[in-house]
Amino acid sequence: MKLILYSKQDCCLCEGLLEKLQQVKNLSFELEIRDITSNLDWFERYQYEIPVLCLLNDRNLEQELPRFPPRSGVDKLEALLQRYCQG
Repeated sequence: MKLILYSKQDCCLCEGLLEKLQQVKNLSFELEIRDITSNLDWFERYQYEIPVLCLLNDRNLEQELPRFPPRSGVDKLEALLQRYCQG
């Protein structure tokens, strides 16, 4: 499974989600971090939405996952990821 995290530096919400993703133990995934300030298209699309987590499907299309509440725990994030990678 490949995930893409759209974020930017000095974003506390982005850093929090990244920290939680690094703590996920029961799922194996590759994580690509994309800084929205490095690409005008990403910036225009996500500047008010970050952090945005996407799942790259088997056809190399990005599927935006539902927004993850910042105060939720790692177990909830893991459950969300399991639901989307299986289905």
